[in-house]
Amino acid sequence: MLRTLSDSKNKTLMNEIALNASTASYLASQGQVGQFLTFLVNQESFAISILDVKEIIEISNVTRVPMTPDYIHGVINLRGNVVPVIDLSARLDHGRTEISKRSCIILVEIELTDSTQLIGMLVDEVKEILEIPSENIQAAPDFGTDIRTDFIQAMGRVDDNFIILLAINRVLSIEELSQLEQVSQFQGIPQPILEPNI
Repeated sequence: MLRTLSDSKNKTLMNEIALNASTASYLASQGQVGQFLTFLVNQESFAISILDVKEIIEISNVTRVPMTPDYIHGVINLRGNVVPVIDLSARLDHGRTEISKRSCIILVEIELTDSTQLIGMLVDEVKEILEIPSENIQAAPDFGTDIRTDFIQAMGRVDDNFIILLAINRVLSIEELSQLEQVSQFQGIPQPILEPNI
């Protein structure tokens, strides 16, 4: 059974996301501060706008789907809806995620041509919500990163460090999103992925 993350840290994060979403939307429209959920993938920090985050859940009962790319971890049953889960590490060419007790799934909503698609992103660990002023957000570099530059929306400067702000709508191409739509309609015999006991 799929369970919502129960530890206090992730409850607090989701409460912050829910409470701050409207504020973040307003601030973004005013070109001021942006709020971002940060997480680890292969020990590297990434972030996405909290406006893109729908929920954070723990890993349980993931079902494999035959003949899908390596970066598709499987599908989950979320309150009666089939949701595809991508292994973000594999998608970024960092190898498959090694599941640990801190691993979790970030649910995001991707805009398609005439609809939306709910997708889970498997990450190593969710960290915190950061506020990054617009003047600390810089354009994506043309080189010098180990992921595809079109996956990078921008770089956020926090103190003396930079965090990659992912472009969720570009991490997967239109063709790949269409494939995920088909995966979300998968009706085959479940083949649960046996996650390690953690």
